[in-house]
Amino acid sequence: MSDARNASLLATLRLAPVIPVLTIDDARQALPLARALVAGGLPVLEITLRTDGALEAIETIAKHVPEAVVGAGTVLSPSQVDEAVSAGAKFLVSPGTTPKLVDAAARCPAPLLPGVATASEAMAAAEMGHHVLKFFPAEPAGGLAYLKALGGPLPHLTFCPTGSIDAAKAKNYLALPNVVCVGGSWVTPAAALKDGDWQTITDLARAASQLKG
Repeated sequence: MSDARNASLLATLRLAPVIPVLTIDDARQALPLARALVAGGLPVLEITLRTDGALEAIETIAKHVPEAVVGAGTVLSPSQVDEAVSAGAKFLVSPGTTPKLVDAAARCPAPLLPGVATASEAMAAAEMGHHVLKFFPAEPAGGLAYLKALGGPLPHLTFCPTGSIDAAKAKNYLALPNVVCVGGSWVTPAAALKDGDWQTITDLARAASQLKG
């Protein structure tokens, strides 16, 4: 990935300290959910491609919530790259990094945030031009201590840790110099989604938007 695309991705990730990782089963929730999160100060949204309604949700948010920067998560294949971009995704997130996925992403306008869990994987991604990486699954893969240790030999890489992170843990991750933001789902609790309690989600988003390391 080019320096310009790395810079573009980094600029997007710097818009807020937390990126909500959203699994939307009912695409009808996409608009009120996106508006609630944006109102709370979290404009960068990752919609995971784990449900049948994910692409519709991305398309709906891209068209009707201009304040949001919507991306596609759990992108696993070149075909999903094309589908996500066609739906309006402005960035792509993957739990891992493969040559086919990297090649497909290089041909599309949306920058890829590829996932890594080890030093070797981070080095391999960097060799492919990716200097902004998703550290996943953050807590199971070694957590704060591991990511801090990577900063010594790999100071040129920047990470967005995601995976089993809550508000308390997020603050500690954000204190690391090699972390630009964190991904998390705690701002959209299942009960609030089920009840359509958008005010609670806005309140949680507002608290998350003010997190600093």
